Amino acid sequence: MGKFVEQQKTKEETKEKDKTRREKLAGYFFDLSKLCFAGLVVGVVIPLYSDMSNENNWYSVCTGIILTIMSAYLANKILK
Repeated sequence: MGKFVEQQKTKEETKEKDKTRREKLAGYFFDLSKLCFAGLVVGVVIPLYSDMSNENNWYSVCTGIILTIMSAYLANKILK
């Protein structure tokens, strides 16, 4: 009976470590999503107001939005 209890304890510790690892990894991707969005606002949207016809600004906006959404989606997928 002692070996069974040890195995159950080890299995429970492993599950707890995996849960913590998933939560931290998801937190990393959520933070990455926030950084992409902040970089998008500060670096691209503000200069976009001064020159709306510049194509490079619009490509940067699209890239920033896509990276933000992908990072948040990946974080959400990891948590599920």
